[in-house]
Amino acid sequence: IGLLKAEKQPSSGHRQYNDQDVLTLQKIVSFKFLGYSLEQIGKMMKESSFNSNLNDTLQKQKKAFEQKKEQIETTLNAINRTIELIAGEGEVDSPVLMSLINSMQIEKDQRLCVEQHISKDVADQLFNKPKEELVALDKEFIQLSKEVKRLMGKSVHDPEVQELVDKHMKATFEFVGEEAIYAMQDLEDLEKEKLENMFSSPYTKEEEEWLNQAMEYYMIQNGMYTPKVD
Repeated sequence: IGLLKAEKQPSSGHRQYNDQDVLTLQKIVSFKFLGYSLEQIGKMMKESSFNSNLNDTLQKQKKAFEQKKEQIETTLNAINRTIELIAGEGEVDSPVLMSLINSMQIEKDQRLCVEQHISKDVADQLFNKPKEELVALDKEFIQLSKEVKRLMGKSVHDPEVQELVDKHMKATFEFVGEEAIYAMQDLEDLEKEKLENMFSSPYTKEEEEWLNQAMEYYMIQNGMYTPKVD
């Protein structure tokens, strides 16, 4: 867009740069380094000095780069967790892996949702986990999904089904904590639905219904839940 214009040497036709051209090039490179577009640089090149207006645009640039940095860190964390999962498991079903990656991608939104509908303390308890715990939970989730698909169709009263639910519930209580579990149970139906929609599921509708029935039966049998009677 003509930010740097050099004169041609008459005898050779080569471009010839003077000290002012070098200074102009330095300005272009500096502004480009700070993340400005060529169009923005073109306007700024006309300024002989800079005041608070430049500071305002730098603040905007800073905010934009901080957002990019956060996005890059989120992506790198997701990549590292996925690498570790596949290395440990050898093979992971596509719906399960996509569900996990999606959950990692929108973790910030999930956290805000938990803060709004439950509490910040519960959100901290859920999301301020060390990497090792998160990977362990991912592996637990993968194993659960495998067993759900294997046992799907069996009676929810079946001992093997209830053993699976028992193992899963204990792992959930250990990771999530009783406070968060009971806080979620006390939510209004609309709030609960909004929160549940924030967490991607790898299951089909039929598998979801079957698993919910199995978990409900488990909770009734263990005095954790009493069905409402109309």
